[in-house]
Amino acid sequence: MRLGGRLAAAIEVLDDIEGRHRPAADALKDWGLSHRFAGSGDRAAIGNIVYDALRRRRSAAWLIDGDTTRALAFGVLALEWGMDAEAIGRALDGDRFAPPPLSQSERTAISTRDLAAAPAAVRADCPDWCVPLAEDAFGDGWVEELAALAARPPLDLRVNTLAATPQKVLDELQDAGAVPGGMLDEALRIPPVEGGGRHPNVQAEPTFKNGWFEVQDIGSQAAAALAGAQGGMQVLDYCAGAGGKTLAMAAAMENRGQIFVHDAEKQRLAPIFERLRRAGAHNVQAIAGEEGLEPLAGRMDLVLVDAPCTGSGTWRRRPDAKWRLTERQLEVRLAEQAAILAQAAHYLRPGGRLVYVTCSIFAAENARQIEAFLAAHPAFAPADHAALWRQRFGAARARIAGHGIVMTPATTGTDGFFVAVLERKAG
Repeated sequence: MRLGGRLAAAIEVLDDIEGRHRPAADALKDWGLSHRFAGSGDRAAIGNIVYDALRRRRSAAWLIDGDTTRALAFGVLALEWGMDAEAIGRALDGDRFAPPPLSQSERTAISTRDLAAAPAAVRADCPDWCVPLAEDAFGDGWVEELAALAARPPLDLRVNTLAATPQKVLDELQDAGAVPGGMLDEALRIPPVEGGGRHPNVQAEPTFKNGWFEVQDIGSQAAAALAGAQGGMQVLDYCAGAGGKTLAMAAAMENRGQIFVHDAEKQRLAPIFERLRRAGAHNVQAIAGEEGLEPLAGRMDLVLVDAPCTGSGTWRRRPDAKWRLTERQLEVRLAEQAAILAQAAHYLRPGGRLVYVTCSIFAAENARQIEAFLAAHPAFAPADHAALWRQRFGAARARIAGHGIVMTPATTGTDGFFVAVLERKAG
């Protein structure tokens, strides 16, 4: 397929996402199944246009002065693919599968508009109702922070030190473009793709199937590292989900001690069992139901709460979620987080450590939750987060705020994460 056909297909997928209010991944998968003639390169390019259009929805619409799915698709060719109006016209010329060419007004808009002159929320590519939340979290730097969340993400990997060394995995993935990821010795990174390129399918590699590495954002890896799991500890991963942080902690503990994993939605735990087998993690035990956790009350050295949240810190990977999120959904998450934190504290021993993590950038889910918890639970005190960060990551940048650590694409080059470490006073 030429660019015109790929562009038309991307518009078709965007129409499906918008018309049926469905996740981008599902719409792209269905399009591929019904258009089996499209090769892997075609599907990758189409996916790039779709995800670019969702990440840069407001700026693409502003640049081309239109808010249709067609306008978004054309707009990101200019914003993300580096194509001006003339280049777009040449690429589509003679392609019978291409959408109608740019109109004169569209060509003029692309050629004359400067994104630096756009309104702040347009440059930030965020919904208007999220602007006060972003200002609360980042102050005057909110536009730059959210704009970084609208960029293409890298592909991050965590070397499983139970099975391999970083150098061994680097040697195996050299052709895939993997490089050291910084911050953590076991973190590797494949840089963001450009244009119609695609990341390699690393999960098809024999080394992945042999458990040498996992796909995991470096921010998530850093959150697991900040939890401070060590060999011999008794650890509860209270909202374990698919187990990414569980696996990282098991490796840090060198299979010594015990990790109990739990999730209120049992089906979310389903992938963890195959992942544990592949990784060779033997010190993990799944517990279903809150009643099954009661024998752990007051015994845990470490309780990790990877809380359900809006996922605003992952918008560059799941940009469709940015436009589906509502204020009501945020309110529901806030209530869930407060209840989960209070319940999780029940399992911690005196002198133990409660670690609260979200993949959100909103202070309401982060600093405000911790402030409310500390006010209601005087037996807990926040760790010295600046010292904790320096001890683990040295001079690497991070924002210390609200009794916690904030990681973002703009500051740490990771997805958006918040980590608060709270210590239960002895006695």
